[in-house]
Amino acid sequence: MNILILNTSELTGGAAVAANRLAKALGKSGVEVSMLVRDRKTDHVKVFSVNNSWILHRLNSFRFIWERLVIFICNFFSKKNLFQVSIANTGTDLSKHPLVQQADVIHLHWINQGFLSLSDIKKLVNTGKPIVWTMHDLWPATAICHYPGECEKYISNCHQCPMLKRNPFFDLAAFVFKEKGKIGLSKITFVGCSRWIMEEAQKGNWLRTARFISIPNPIDVTAFKRMEKRVARKRFCLPEDKFLLLFAAAKLSDTRKGAIFLIEACEKLKKKYQDRIEIVLMGNSSEELISQFPFKVNTLGYISDQDSMISAYACADMFVIPSLEDNLPNTIMESMACGTPCVGFETGGIPEMIDHLKNGYVAKYKNTEDLTMGIEWILNNNATLNLSSACADKVRNCYAEEVVAGQYISLYKQVCDSKN
Repeated sequence: MNILILNTSELTGGAAVAANRLAKALGKSGVEVSMLVRDRKTDHVKVFSVNNSWILHRLNSFRFIWERLVIFICNFFSKKNLFQVSIANTGTDLSKHPLVQQADVIHLHWINQGFLSLSDIKKLVNTGKPIVWTMHDLWPATAICHYPGECEKYISNCHQCPMLKRNPFFDLAAFVFKEKGKIGLSKITFVGCSRWIMEEAQKGNWLRTARFISIPNPIDVTAFKRMEKRVARKRFCLPEDKFLLLFAAAKLSDTRKGAIFLIEACEKLKKKYQDRIEIVLMGNSSEELISQFPFKVNTLGYISDQDSMISAYACADMFVIPSLEDNLPNTIMESMACGTPCVGFETGGIPEMIDHLKNGYVAKYKNTEDLTMGIEWILNNNATLNLSSACADKVRNCYAEEVVAGQYISLYKQVCDSKN
């Protein structure tokens, strides 16, 4: 069986990390798998880029700029939410690419920002090859947004997207939504990384007759594993006698990541834990964000190498993820694999990952009081309930490479058989 994975980037972003991990997991299980991307970051022999010449590299850079420019213009020249939406108006036709021709199954992941256009996806569907599409957000079901928040227009007919300023002359969301309806999405098998995203996507106008299945992202538990906290802290020159609360995201100030709720929880903890708690930030942050915490803040910056990432998770007493909307965060999986319990809101796929009061704490949505209680609960129970072992066990049982690869191999066989 020959599987081709398509993703905009090889390594940058949560979807890229998940797609890359899946490719490796499938390879370990004996599956012939290749990865075709726009942005190649390594020299791995099974990873190929559409940027295989200087001209194509420049052309694909222009495609990225062109899509953003159209959104910028339709948003009355405002940068607000510029990267919260995608319109897939330009991309690369891969239908005649040798890797596509050789593939038994085409597996789409995150293909936005000028990698594939809607017409390019339609051409892939028209090849007649089985197509699996793993949803790392809700864009396949909506018109242009990656996460609709409280908006439910995609259930019937997307128009006047609340992410953009209203334009009385041209409704970008309505146009893209109509174009998506021409792709033939019902012929694609969609995979939700979480049951939550699968259930939300099934409500979409164009996806009601499509096939859905829920399969999580994989993780290498031989790499992401528990290590001695003292050693991990020494790597970053962090104190051994403090409670360390880790907050991580590519962009920590992103409203969707909910930093304000962690800051409010810290204010409530300040009096009781003034000299005992310190904050650890992993990701791109700002002085403005750092200054709002009532505790000392240790910034690790954006970490991409695996060994440093593992140490960052292992050094903390807990990982706090106050996201307001999330699918199946790699960060929770990584943290738990390293034996670090998590506290997060009851939203998206988070309650599927954290088993409340067993290996972490699931707080009521947007409830700062309950988030604070969750942080205290972990501080008071981590050692007595052996939460670290419970976390590692959950990841091994549910997200280990062989577990997830086995589920995907079964799915690939089913979609191939249905085409024969």
